[in-house]
Amino acid sequence: MAQAVEEWYKQMPIITRSYLTAAVVITIGCSLEIISPHNLYLNPTLVIKKYQCWRLITNFLYFRKMDLDFMFHMFFLARYCKLLEENSFRGRTADFFYMLLFGATVLTGIVLIGGMVPGLSESFAKIIFLSNSLTFMMVYVWSKQNPFIHMSFLGLFTFTAAYLPWVLLGFSVLVGASAWVDLLGMIAGHAYYFLEDVYPRMTGRRPLRTPSFIRAMFADETVVVARPANVQFAPPPADAIHQD
Repeated sequence: MAQAVEEWYKQMPIITRSYLTAAVVITIGCSLEIISPHNLYLNPTLVIKKYQCWRLITNFLYFRKMDLDFMFHMFFLARYCKLLEENSFRGRTADFFYMLLFGATVLTGIVLIGGMVPGLSESFAKIIFLSNSLTFMMVYVWSKQNPFIHMSFLGLFTFTAAYLPWVLLGFSVLVGASAWVDLLGMIAGHAYYFLEDVYPRMTGRRPLRTPSFIRAMFADETVVVARPANVQFAPPPADAIHQD
């Protein structure tokens, strides 16, 4: 069993493995009171006035207490982050990292701006960890890129992947969780999907090109395509063969 888990972990692509590891380590550290959540949550005042810039990152790594909700989000993080990195972003690790960076930036911006809007500031002030929203963004992007895959929810009913975010949003509401967290992930996911997939098809321009300095952070990956068995290639034309 332990060997199977170790093999599963080692086979994860680099971004998925790194994010999952950081999330589990920090959440366990907080549960054991080795790390204080008060040093992790998003606080614009402390970021600007106290230069605690790490909060812009750590608020995406803490998934609150270790309970059923934590296991639920770890499953979705491991599954859909891995599916995106291995399929849609296969051989494009830098682009996948940039997608997560874009999503984190959009989510942070929404919370900061929402905190300044009268009538909404109180609701946004309660959102101090955006880890669940970033995970939901990945689910949304995957569902948009794979809309026709058939899925089942707890064996109760089937639906296509295009409706997965809405099914999960409804489930969150039923169990009493805040819908704001999931909605923020859907907004960030739709912003990425529109700018990366829809807008380029409409205009021929791609606004979300991965910056060169991010590409330089990741080694180029070679996607190996296996040669089909029993395939014979035609010989070169006679006039292409040169004899000395």
